[in-house]
Amino acid sequence: MSFFKQQVGQPQGGVVGAGDAANWKPLEVAAMVAGFIVYWPLGLAVIGAKLWQRRAGHQGHLFAFAQEKADTFQNKFDQTAREWTPSNWKGGFASPFAGFQMRSATGNAAFDAWRAQELARLEEEHRKLAEAEREFNDYAEKLRRARDQEEFEKFMQDRKGK
Repeated sequence: MSFFKQQVGQPQGGVVGAGDAANWKPLEVAAMVAGFIVYWPLGLAVIGAKLWQRRAGHQGHLFAFAQEKADTFQNKFDQTAREWTPSNWKGGFASPFAGFQMRSATGNAAFDAWRAQELARLEEEHRKLAEAEREFNDYAEKLRRARDQEEFEKFMQDRKGK
């Protein structure tokens, strides 16, 4: 007989029923309604977050639950950021070839020496290409400024002529 007994206040079978409607705080209802008024996916997001809160078993209000989850995410993000700093990699973020340096030696000294030489060559080419790109951008900027100056001077002469 105890199998069929149901505890008072507990939804049957874990299904969210009408009994859970009393657990909505006025501010949560207002947030949901405002979300639907402003942009309907926001209202659905509030409902989804409320259902997620119920499923997670959090008894507080929705905003405390959201803050708790945001703090958890921030802590995980900070931990990952500390573990994956550029100092952990040889070459950091500056080079597209830096990731190849993370690989360990193959055990073949000739191959490892060749690979190191090729990576150094590619690094040098990458540096030269980046420098050439910077020089070209500087040159193009100088041309734009000269054209702008010429157009301005023409405007001023046309203006004096009127």
